[in-house]
Amino acid sequence: MFERFWSSPFIKRIRRILLSTDALIDSSLFDSGRRSREMYENFSAFMERFHVSGFARLGVELADEALTLGLIGLIGLAALAGSAFQMTSEGDWLKQTDLAVTFLDRYGAEVGQRGIKHDDAVPLEQYPDYLVKAVLATEDRRFYEHFGIDVIGTLRALTVNARSSGVVQGGSSITQQLAKNLFLSNERTITRKINEAFLALWLEHHLTKRQILQLYLDRVYMGGGAFGIQAAAEFYFGKSVKDVTLSEAAMLAGLFKAPTKYAPHNNLPAARARANDVLNNLVAAGFMSESQIIAAQRSPATPVDRQRDESPDWFLDYAYGEIRKLAAAGKLGDTRVLTVRTSLDSNVQKRAEEVIEKNLREQGHAYHVKQSAMVVMEPDGAVRAIVGGRDYGASQFNRATDGSRQPGSSFKPYVYLTALMSGKFKPTTIVTDRPTCIGNYCVHNYSGGYAGSLPLAMALAKSLNTVAIQLSIAIGNGNAKEGRAKIIETARKLGITTPLEDTPSLPIGQSDVILLEHSAAYSSFVNGGKRTIPYAAVEIRNRQGDVLYRHDRDAPPQQQVMPPDKVAELAGMMKKVVEEGTARRAILGDGIDVIGKTGTTNGYKDAWFCGYSGTMGGCVWYGNDDNEPMNNMTGGTLPAGTWHDVMAYAHQGVPLKPIVGLRPEAKPEVAAANAPAKTLELGGPQRPATLTKEAVQALDSIEKKAKAAVGGGKQSMLPPSTVTQ
Repeated sequence: MFERFWSSPFIKRIRRILLSTDALIDSSLFDSGRRSREMYENFSAFMERFHVSGFARLGVELADEALTLGLIGLIGLAALAGSAFQMTSEGDWLKQTDLAVTFLDRYGAEVGQRGIKHDDAVPLEQYPDYLVKAVLATEDRRFYEHFGIDVIGTLRALTVNARSSGVVQGGSSITQQLAKNLFLSNERTITRKINEAFLALWLEHHLTKRQILQLYLDRVYMGGGAFGIQAAAEFYFGKSVKDVTLSEAAMLAGLFKAPTKYAPHNNLPAARARANDVLNNLVAAGFMSESQIIAAQRSPATPVDRQRDESPDWFLDYAYGEIRKLAAAGKLGDTRVLTVRTSLDSNVQKRAEEVIEKNLREQGHAYHVKQSAMVVMEPDGAVRAIVGGRDYGASQFNRATDGSRQPGSSFKPYVYLTALMSGKFKPTTIVTDRPTCIGNYCVHNYSGGYAGSLPLAMALAKSLNTVAIQLSIAIGNGNAKEGRAKIIETARKLGITTPLEDTPSLPIGQSDVILLEHSAAYSSFVNGGKRTIPYAAVEIRNRQGDVLYRHDRDAPPQQQVMPPDKVAELAGMMKKVVEEGTARRAILGDGIDVIGKTGTTNGYKDAWFCGYSGTMGGCVWYGNDDNEPMNNMTGGTLPAGTWHDVMAYAHQGVPLKPIVGLRPEAKPEVAAANAPAKTLELGGPQRPATLTKEAVQALDSIEKKAKAAVGGGKQSMLPPSTVTQ
């Protein structure tokens, strides 16, 4: 049966088909292998023609690696270029920096300028030929030859600097420097240098060489508060840049490297030595001969007899930033030439700078501290003074408005206010200073000991760290994380915008804040719990005198963000900090109520005092830019003393206002003409008399009537909103 099945015709046919298929597959695979082998042999024979060995092979390998690395580099450069070109995405990128702003202080005196006077800038064609050559010979000799980045000049500078073991020559071209002035900051980072290079290439593509040079000469900082070479010629020599001599041109060209160091009104010998270097550069570059510069070397330039003008540069930088934001928001229309009356109190600004400089000079070495910053502000946000560092010429970084540091215990009022708002605590509530831990985190007091049971108000006065941590737990009903979230919410409502890290140490101030924001938040403790937004511009006018913006008319009103009764309770507690606690040096006397809080961070890296009267206040910070620890400085030492010496001066002759809710029966009065006795520590300077509110309003009314009578029609630049209060 089985044999018959296998021998059937059908099965035989199937077997033949399968055998044929197998043979076809075997044959195809054999043929494919043979053809592949032939192709490989042919390809090998072809490639054998390109075979190299020895040094030639090494060159090929290196070229191959270079191409690979080059491709990776191009991809990386494309990624880095994105951030640089994003800065140029706005169609009016050039107009963003061409505001011409003249600033007045609160009393109407001109205090400085920012931006560029583009409406009357001297065209490059009218510059003396030797002035342009002096700039090019000193700053960028290959300016008309390179494509925005002077590769040869950069390599030369690197070589010279390497031989000198320091920075002797700069490698940035004029185009790169213009890119920095237009789009970037002064920070010294690799990212900035990369962006600078890409932006230089972009500028070279969109502008001509003459346009780049004109913009550079119009916008560069030349010292003395002067921006642009035309302003510098007027400031240093009392003449237009069109009329400067060769020796004066050399002195101006020498300012580009270090405008403060070589400013002739600051250091004339250094300025003349630098000018002589510029003259020699003219010869070395082939622009002039030895005989042509001899007269200028023998008769160096002499600037006009001008003492060092006190320019409130920190304040002006902040105010200019505010004006640019208003312009970008469309609130100033298309006007580019502006006159701005600010809230600046020039006398207080000068006093703050003097006090800080004196303290750093006399006690900086003992405390091992090199920097300080301060903000003086009214409870409505009007900024009276800003000190952003010790020396604006050495560093334009504004530590008061742009720097962020740990506030230490000066952060605790946000914790205590949150506790009061929880309904669980009052100033008289008894708390216990005892060992306190959250998990593995254990907190200790500055003194190292414990005070036992005491009222909540006294715990704040003594700045007890353990109580602050206990409050964060109680606010969250036993959950410290929830409690810290509520504390952060309080800080946010008061205007703190910096990232606040949710760590167990947050309640004792181990998360960064900005001094200006910290000052504004503290003002809410004396104005009844309203959020304070700092401002510098009181009134803005165009060149015809038309009012474009008034803060009291166009800015949003202050918003009530905290319960007034709880803020009043906190103010009473913070008054004890000054009178009985860690900030006794801040007492002003003469019946002036002061609230405040000191702050000292771990390792003595930051020391703070923030305080207010009902009239004005702010924060003071001392520390080092590199976070190097100070020598046992606490917030109750130099910071509180600095605040006192500035505020004792600032409160002379101004209407005094009560702290909201602290003494409801208090009536406004004027501080005595003589400063409190403690100002004798610094000689007790007498503050110049200033106009009262009524006097300013009367003069303003008279001026308006007088102008109207003669048909002038131009409004006064002394609006009622700029009074001394």
